[in-house]
Amino acid sequence: MKSFFSSPVTRFKYTGYAEAISFLLLLGVAMPLKYGWGMPEAVKYMGWAHGVLFVAYLFFLLEVKSLMNWSFGKLVLGFVAALIPFGPFLLENALWRRKDH
Repeated sequence: MKSFFSSPVTRFKYTGYAEAISFLLLLGVAMPLKYGWGMPEAVKYMGWAHGVLFVAYLFFLLEVKSLMNWSFGKLVLGFVAALIPFGPFLLENALWRRKDH
């Protein structure tokens, strides 16, 4: 397995995975705990973690866009991917598995 710091693309991909998982945990675990069982701390801490990962994802997205000379359309696609559940996983399938990224 590559080191996290081995390349900007690797950092972006791994941060995307972490951001997507944190978003799913926020929606699927923390929100039900808050509204179903009266535990607002779950959203407080999971939301904070997700926010940090979201900002890191955007930073690495801009880094990769510059490095790989992505078009504005790919940049927008990367941003929108962070806003939907499973988005970064879908982005990887759309961009990284193709030979011409």
